[in-house]
Amino acid sequence: MANLKEIRGRISSISSTMQITRAMKMVSAAKLKKAQDAIVMLRPYSEKLQEIIQNVNSSSDPDQVSIYAQKREVKRVLFIAVTSNRGLAGAFNSSIVKELNAQFQNNSQYEIEVLTIGKKVFDAVRKSRKVFSNESAVFDNLTFDRVANVTEGVMKSFRDGKFDEVYLIYNKFVNAATQEVTAEQLLPISMPETEKSEVETDYIFEPNKNEILDNLIPKSIKTQVFKAVLDSVASEHGARMTAMHKATDNAQALKNDLVIFYNKARQAAITNEILEIVSGAEALKN
Repeated sequence: MANLKEIRGRISSISSTMQITRAMKMVSAAKLKKAQDAIVMLRPYSEKLQEIIQNVNSSSDPDQVSIYAQKREVKRVLFIAVTSNRGLAGAFNSSIVKELNAQFQNNSQYEIEVLTIGKKVFDAVRKSRKVFSNESAVFDNLTFDRVANVTEGVMKSFRDGKFDEVYLIYNKFVNAATQEVTAEQLLPISMPETEKSEVETDYIFEPNKNEILDNLIPKSIKTQVFKAVLDSVASEHGARMTAMHKATDNAQALKNDLVIFYNKARQAAITNEILEIVSGAEALKN
């Protein structure tokens, strides 16, 4: 029969673990609300910015294409992978690493570099892949300006011809229990051709259309990266909250099983002691 002291120690250890997982769940739930509000407020702005760019582009000079929309022969590709700096969030980080490895396989004919935002993805690729830059520190004080500075470096590398394509890989926030791994092209930007008859908004341009696009497109690119980071932050808290909830439930189930096992072992020990006493008493009578 198992040692009762050992079983009591395991029950106590599981109880301590449950307190930690419960606390982490509550912290993530509190942070999730703020992160969710941030991404929900940014999405309409990002979508409207894209709509304005498409409308302005539809009536601009087709011979003057933005440098960020110029397509060229693909030789060098940059992937911007966004994870978190901490673990204990279920498959949140590993799903990004898995998608990144799949992209490496699909684009093996190109020269590939990775810009990592998050320590988890940096630790996963630093020994096997060429890391362009590690920008995990942006999470220490997450602001639009800090992410914009990172994006500006990527845009400069694209302008200088160091990369021919740039992709974003991140977890898109759907709800607290669901996150979608998303891979989308950042550069060159997609400028869909829109017929003039489809443009419902009549703009008065000042100073001119092409100059407006030259200002709006960089802002849109920076907003797209910032939105991906905010999506990832909200997804992280949702994934951690779900993972800690499941961990707490599993720990409770294990604790219940151990308590039952402990009671059975204790009853068996008491029964053996009673049998020994009775046997000793019978022996003394005889």
